[in-house]
Amino acid sequence: MAEAKPGSAEWLQQVQEDIIDPQRPIIDPHHHLWRKRFNRDYLLDDLWADTDSGHNIQQTVFIECRAFYDKQAPAHLQSLGETRVITDIARQSRQQAARAQINGIVANADLRLGADPDALREVLQAHRDIAGDLFKGIRQAGARDPRPEDLVIPGPAPAYLYGQESFRQGLRLLGELGLTYDTWHYHHQNEDFCELAEAVPDTTLILDHFGTPLGVGIYRGSRDAIFLQWKQDMRRLARCPNVYVKLGGMAMPDNGFGWHTHERPASSDELVSAQRSWYLHMIDCFGPQRCMFESNFPVDRLSISYPVLWNAFKKLSTDFSEAEKQALFHDTAAGVYRLG
Repeated sequence: MAEAKPGSAEWLQQVQEDIIDPQRPIIDPHHHLWRKRFNRDYLLDDLWADTDSGHNIQQTVFIECRAFYDKQAPAHLQSLGETRVITDIARQSRQQAARAQINGIVANADLRLGADPDALREVLQAHRDIAGDLFKGIRQAGARDPRPEDLVIPGPAPAYLYGQESFRQGLRLLGELGLTYDTWHYHHQNEDFCELAEAVPDTTLILDHFGTPLGVGIYRGSRDAIFLQWKQDMRRLARCPNVYVKLGGMAMPDNGFGWHTHERPASSDELVSAQRSWYLHMIDCFGPQRCMFESNFPVDRLSISYPVLWNAFKKLSTDFSEAEKQALFHDTAAGVYRLG
């Protein structure tokens, strides 16, 4: 029999665990939907197969991933194609009250259009016209590394996006309109992001994936040094009350833990053992009221299954109070993304 491929259902099913605290209400504030990436689709039925796997996932938030773009439209409007498709899928999910409902969409737009506020307002309004109350904010990732050839998922951002004044003007407009800003970048960009957060204090910023500490290529073998600098960066960032953080997305291949190369996926104990210090430092800096657990599926599916991942989160938070757990698993996401 052929060996199961990492990320496949057969590979993931090799690690089975009893579900911890199965009644706890959960919002998953970060997942994607797409076709034919990593050799498979991930659409509503695939999402539901994961969210129905034992934990009480009640709501989710879709995060842009450059899928379903309208390639016939002008460049600045192509992301509306993704919003159209995801809005239709989200409305389908809302027809199944007993299953996880996609109740938020974080779309993509080029915020450098902020140099022409009317042009950016037009794009944002177009997203709102399509998605209505599902439209929560924008993610324009800042991820850029000098050696993209070393990465499985190289970031597409232009150089020093965070420092461009047109981009900062776009962020300020998001704040004026009550929209959030999500970002994804690499650990060596955290200082730039701190400066950005300090420059736009009236806009809610959400840092995805811990600022993605890299562990491959030139960063292989440097985890301890990266962790020390990362801890300082997070302490500084936490002084910005407009910043919230997502706890997850650390099982991507580029993080360097190597689970996607193993014969079996990671167990919850393996993830906790490898990453506990990162999670606890983040919660210590920001507090549970500014932290939210995220799945980052199906990307992290390359390393760990959905039910096992949420077991890991529950093990990581076992010593927290009930109110703190409620914030980490549900309430922070509900507040930031204005979910019911």
